[in-house]
Amino acid sequence: MAMLLSLRHGALLSKSGGQVRARIPSIGYSSNVPSGEYLHKSVVPSMHYQKSLPRLPIPKLEDTVRRYLAAQRPLLDDNQFGATQKIAHDFLNGVGKELHEELVAHDKNNKHTSYISGPWFDMYLSARESVVLNYNPFMSFNPDPKSEYNDQLVRATNMVCSAVRFMKTLRAGLLEPEVFHLNPAKSNTDGFKNFIRWVPSSLSWYGAYMVNAYPLDMSQYFRLFNSTRIPKRGRDELFTDDKGRHVLVMSKGHVYVFDVVDRDGNLVKPAEIQSHLKYILSEAAPVPDFPLGVLTSENRDVWANLRDKLEAAGNAENLRRVDSALFCLCLDDKTMKDHNHTSHNMLHGDGCNRWFDKSFSIILTKDGQAAINFEHSWGDGVAVLRFQNEVFKDTVEQPLVHPGSAAAAVDSASAVRRLDFNLSSELKDGITKAKENFDSAVSKLTIDAMEFRKGGKDQLKKHKLSPDAMAQLAFQMAFLRQYGQTVATYESCSTAAFKHGRTETIRPATIHTKKCSEAFVQQSRQHSVEQLKTMLHDCSSYHGQLTREAAMGQGFDRHLFALRYLANSKGRSLHGLYADPAYGAINHNILSTSTLTSPAVNLGGFAPVVPDGFGVGYGVHDDWIGCSVSTYPARNVHEFLQCVHKSLEDIFTVLEGQPIS
Repeated sequence: MAMLLSLRHGALLSKSGGQVRARIPSIGYSSNVPSGEYLHKSVVPSMHYQKSLPRLPIPKLEDTVRRYLAAQRPLLDDNQFGATQKIAHDFLNGVGKELHEELVAHDKNNKHTSYISGPWFDMYLSARESVVLNYNPFMSFNPDPKSEYNDQLVRATNMVCSAVRFMKTLRAGLLEPEVFHLNPAKSNTDGFKNFIRWVPSSLSWYGAYMVNAYPLDMSQYFRLFNSTRIPKRGRDELFTDDKGRHVLVMSKGHVYVFDVVDRDGNLVKPAEIQSHLKYILSEAAPVPDFPLGVLTSENRDVWANLRDKLEAAGNAENLRRVDSALFCLCLDDKTMKDHNHTSHNMLHGDGCNRWFDKSFSIILTKDGQAAINFEHSWGDGVAVLRFQNEVFKDTVEQPLVHPGSAAAAVDSASAVRRLDFNLSSELKDGITKAKENFDSAVSKLTIDAMEFRKGGKDQLKKHKLSPDAMAQLAFQMAFLRQYGQTVATYESCSTAAFKHGRTETIRPATIHTKKCSEAFVQQSRQHSVEQLKTMLHDCSSYHGQLTREAAMGQGFDRHLFALRYLANSKGRSLHGLYADPAYGAINHNILSTSTLTSPAVNLGGFAPVVPDGFGVGYGVHDDWIGCSVSTYPARNVHEFLQCVHKSLEDIFTVLEGQPIS
């Protein structure tokens, strides 16, 4: 399994620093012809590998401390590092050893899950900050290649139909299992699938492993549909009701529901869905003075208190309809100006036409641009990106309604229900205050984008360099050029190759990137082109090692997090390692980075995870590199992107054998 270096399904954005690091492997479909109700019919049951997935390993404590100190080295001066080294070794030989032994014992008694799963759920659900900017990310769809299908009504109808088909395929066990294929010619074939389907579920993972295929954990998928995060004081709850047959639609700040699955469990006729959406889009109701959805952007304890009051005012049944809806569809009455405008709209919008607590929302603007915004506590990017890829493929290849096709002549006014809520003066005040808080928060966010067109993945691979390592190095160089520092940097790597795996952290700021950045930015004339090339290869090699270790659950961040969580849960005082300023600094991720490459995804975005940070979304394509960055007033995003562009220019100049100008 050491070859899993390319497995980087992501966990988009968390306040502690998580974000998408995602590459979906190509999906092998069954040769069975899909019916109108299903995307495809896999011969291997969707959850066939789940029982036999390997368990997420707990690293050896000495390895964790060694990796932690290696990540701290480029961030500290000699005196600081000496102090941190002493504290870490004291932890290793004392309290840390005891906690580690307890964690291992607890893990052995809970073989149905992973050591990180419970603490990670708690981390998300106990957070009291707004989910907007702090947690919910977005991933925008590429436009339909056939431009006429990007009409808002046509595309919304097709996406709702494909989403329901995905849900039905998943629940029928017919969705192709999520598998990472290292040798698709052997493992991604009808012959292998027809063999592995007969291997008992308790052994199936081993059969895949024999042909270099790695099934991924799919335990989060059931939360995709009919799920909502419910605000509660102190710690939120996840709610799922798979009996819900309706979709939630937000339009002009109003909340609507209608059934998209009939009583027999079949997809409602696409022309009827089109009729219902057309009715909602054409409804003349003015934007409400007190749009309820904005409450989902509030501090979680404030929202929990207001939700209790909403229920007491007679709104419990309507809230239940919202919570149990399959998913949320947001129909925005605005046209996008450019990429930056799209990013702002899909990440947060105006707060009124969203229900941020739903497991995911599909957002469609007036000009047919589409994105998914998702709540993060229930799972990571693996399930969402798979869903997005499948919906995009299905809507493009098998659209169920077409430009000019007539909506069904049905009574949409009866089928569609607008949810009207009883609002007391206290609730109205709460909505007004929530909107003020929302506007204040999003007004501070700046987003800008950059495209580097002088080289990409193909050229880097010719030089035997990791494209991801070079992109990460460019961010290190850029920050050094702009601010004269090397700072804590976060890149998330999925551990979905293990049962109930979540994410592990890659720490791209290393002694190698620091040395290389200083050589390029501050000392370029002191080094020959060949010396600079050697440094690039050193960075690439070490980054590859860190990535392999993270994918195998062999980072240090999650282990130290779990040990701290265990100490807290036992009411013990924390060791000095956790109070060390260096520990605080490395977890204050000024550069929070995420890459997305998928045929379905145009761009992905998230806010910085700290007030003085950058949220860096990027993609390394065959012959170009794209970068979309968000920040707050503490940083200058435009200057940072100029520095990234200059850094990439310098890297490619050196690779061409030329000195840096």
